Amino acid sequence: MVSSGSDPAPLIGVTTYLERAQQGVWDVRAAFLPEQYLNGVTASGGIALLLPPQDPESADAAIAGMDGLILSGGADVAPELYGAQRHPLTDPARVDRDAWELALFRAAERRRIPVLAICRGLQLVNVARGGTLQQHLPESLGTERYRLGGGVFAENDIEVSDETALAEVLGAGDVRVHSYHHQGIDRLGEGLVAAARSDDGLVQAFVDTSAGRIVGIQWHPEENAEDRRLFTDLVSQARAFAAQRKEDAR
Repeated sequence: MVSSGSDPAPLIGVTTYLERAQQGVWDVRAAFLPEQYLNGVTASGGIALLLPPQDPESADAAIAGMDGLILSGGADVAPELYGAQRHPLTDPARVDRDAWELALFRAAERRRIPVLAICRGLQLVNVARGGTLQQHLPESLGTERYRLGGGVFAENDIEVSDETALAEVLGAGDVRVHSYHHQGIDRLGEGLVAAARSDDGLVQAFVDTSAGRIVGIQWHPEENAEDRRLFTDLVSQARAFAAQRKEDAR
């Protein structure tokens, strides 16, 4: 639902894939994003604007008019970015997407734009802050619980830590989430505070409120249409950001 009058709906930039796509006689590379992300934004009162990979030099201009940013899921972040040797099961490098989204995140940090980083997005932010990743959780943790394969999302229980920005949104304690990942956080990046873990110790979420509101989650909230709280929180934070920017411009 779009607001009117003095309180317009905030603009939420959402990063996208750039993949081969077929439609009729056409077989081309195209910007692609599952509709669930768009639904999460629009059902929460925001307007979603897609941000496909392009020249990183344009990231600051691209995000200048945004009130919030979602770093979406997708292929693995290149291990070369955090100084690790490539695991045989790590996805092929997506240099264009890594460079674009790192530039977008850094531009958002400078402007203190609220960020919701989902799955790959959480991993990208962690790397941007100097952290590292476990490249194949079935090997490091001895479990396939986080990626069943075949496009089927696993359901896992996590525990949200008390007295964090995430607890303000989801409440502290156990939450069931939708997972589809084979990588995860190893060492947390600078300034990021663990806000949720699973019972094997894996960091499932982090927050940082020192440079605007940054929430990173390892799961896929867009897959749960009955619980829009994380999207609603981002839209609320984006609306406040937009109002403050308007006030500062007076």
